[in-house]
Amino acid sequence: MKILYGVQATGNGHITRARALAKQFARQGIEVDYLFSGRAADKFFDMEPFGQWQCKRGLTFIHEAGQLNIPKTLRQNSLKTLYNDIRALDLSPYDLVLTDFEPITAWAARKKQKTCIGVGHQYAFYKNVPRRGDNVISRAIMRHFAPADIHLGLHWHHFGQPILPPIAEVHENNHPIDNNKILVYLGFEAHDDIVQMIEPFKSHLFVIYGPYPRYQSHENIQFKPLSREGFQQDLATCNGVICNAGFELASEAIQLGKKLLVKPLHGQMEQLSNAKALELLNIGMTMNSLNSRTVKGWLDNFEAKQVHYPNVAEAIVEWLQHSNLQDTHILAEQLWAQVTSPHMAVFNQSIDKYQIA
Repeated sequence: MKILYGVQATGNGHITRARALAKQFARQGIEVDYLFSGRAADKFFDMEPFGQWQCKRGLTFIHEAGQLNIPKTLRQNSLKTLYNDIRALDLSPYDLVLTDFEPITAWAARKKQKTCIGVGHQYAFYKNVPRRGDNVISRAIMRHFAPADIHLGLHWHHFGQPILPPIAEVHENNHPIDNNKILVYLGFEAHDDIVQMIEPFKSHLFVIYGPYPRYQSHENIQFKPLSREGFQQDLATCNGVICNAGFELASEAIQLGKKLLVKPLHGQMEQLSNAKALELLNIGMTMNSLNSRTVKGWLDNFEAKQVHYPNVAEAIVEWLQHSNLQDTHILAEQLWAQVTSPHMAVFNQSIDKYQIA
C-alpha cells in the first residue's frame, strides 16, 4: 500500500497528528508521501519524521489580535495557484489519499476519482456535535475546503456519533510536575496583551512559546522560541495550559490531566465550538477575551480533569490495512470502549445511548 497524506499546516495541531500517524506508518512498513500546505517552507520545524516532504501554497487563514481577518485571508490566497497545484498533482502512484483538512490532496483525489479519507477534527463537524458560531459560511468551509469520501472525525467525546477519540500522543515524563508552572501558547494573540493578562500573578511561573528569536525572561515569565522537544517537556511538567481553542494541544493537555483555559478565535466556528464542547464536558474553562480576572478564577478554583485515550493513530493504521473502509462505526465503537476518565461518568456512556442535550 502506498499513501499520499496531505496536511493543512496553518496551525501546528495538524502537523502533530501527522507525526503520530507517521510513526505508526513507519512501524507497519507502509510507504507514505507527505504534502503540507498553508505555510511557507522555511516556517516548518522538526520535520524529520516526514522524509522528503512536499510543500505547496494551498489555502490559509489570516488571524490578527485573536480573530479571523477575512479581507486579508481573501487577499493572500490565490485560487489560480490552488487550481494549478490540484491539476498538476500526480496521484497515479498511490492506492489511497489521506487528508487532514488539506485542500490540494483532497480536491485532486475528487477530480481524479481516487479514494480520499479525511482524518482530523474538522471532519467531526459532519456529524451532530456541539456547535457555536455556526452559519452558512462556516458550513460551506467545512464541507468544501477539503472534501473527502470517508470521514474519520476526531473529538474529545463521541456525542453519540461515529467519530473517533483524539490522536493525543503524549510522552513519558520522569520529571516532577511544578504546581505553579503554567504553559502559555496563544499564537494568534498579541504579545503585549498576553503579558498584560498574566503579569499580576507573581506566584506562578508562566512559560510562553512564540516566534521569539531566542530565550528571554522577565521576572516570572519565560519567553521561548518554538521547539517541539522543549514544548513537550514544559507541557509534561506544567500544572496548567492557557491556549487558543484549537483541538490538538487541548487534547494533549486533557490526556495528561492538565488544567485547561482556552480563548477561542473570534469568527472561527471550529474554535468557538471547541470552547462550547469543553464547557459541556467540564474538562476546561473558556474566556472570550484575554482577561486577568478569568485567569485568577481558573488558577484558584478550576480542578484539572483527565481523560485516558487509546492509541488512535495505531488503530487507524491497522484499520486502513485490514478493514472495510466504508465502515467507520466499528472502529469508533472499539476505540471509545477503551476511553476512561476517573470520576467523569460522561465518558462511560456508549455511542448508542448518548444524546446531545
